[in-house]
Amino acid sequence: MTHLPVATTPAIELDGLTRRYGERAALAKLSLTLETGRSLAVFGPNGAGKSTLLRVLATLLRPHEGSARVLGYSLPRDGWAVRGKLGLLGHDPLLYLDLTARENLRYHARLHRTAPQRVEDLLETVGVHRRADEPLRTLSRGMVQRVAVCRAVLHDPELLLLDEPRSHLDPAAAELVEPLIGRTAKRSNGEPRTRVLASHDPAGGLAEADHALGLRAGSSVFQSAASELDPARIKELYA
Repeated sequence: MTHLPVATTPAIELDGLTRRYGERAALAKLSLTLETGRSLAVFGPNGAGKSTLLRVLATLLRPHEGSARVLGYSLPRDGWAVRGKLGLLGHDPLLYLDLTARENLRYHARLHRTAPQRVEDLLETVGVHRRADEPLRTLSRGMVQRVAVCRAVLHDPELLLLDEPRSHLDPAAAELVEPLIGRTAKRSNGEPRTRVLASHDPAGGLAEADHALGLRAGSSVFQSAASELDPARIKELYA
């Protein structure tokens, strides 16, 4: 008997997605598809729409026009169903600065019904375990970013949304978080993580991704396989 490959639902499907702030279109008729287990790097200058795209995918902003499906769910209608399957790492660490690293992560573990041992394992992985009982406001921005990485992956999300995820991290810290959010990151079942990452680093972003999207003023300038894109094309976005 011949077994045909099982079709998988794309992780992300956008068709004519538009999101406005007043009269300005932060995203204008954006269409793309990202397969499960793949990584998309999004490039563009400040104000190009990178963070807006991540926030729409994270169900934090509603599209004004077009359609968006994430992990098979239609947004914004099914946003409630997809939120627990996402991990978001943005410019705001989404942590309580008066609580310790351990308290923050244990709080999120309870929300996601995640085993407490997962918290301890992550604190060890990112090298924060020795200061895990100090209030976050007493830690450096780089250490807070490491805890934010832990929060984003704590519940083993199906999709990671990463906005300049290595900001505030020195090279040693960036290496510590690499197994959690980097190109080779895998879920607990051994499958590669699906990722969308916003980046200003042409060479670094391309090395991390399967596909690349270039945005300018909310519109798609290019979509390409990362391996086929010349970094000079990305630099043109900033000209």
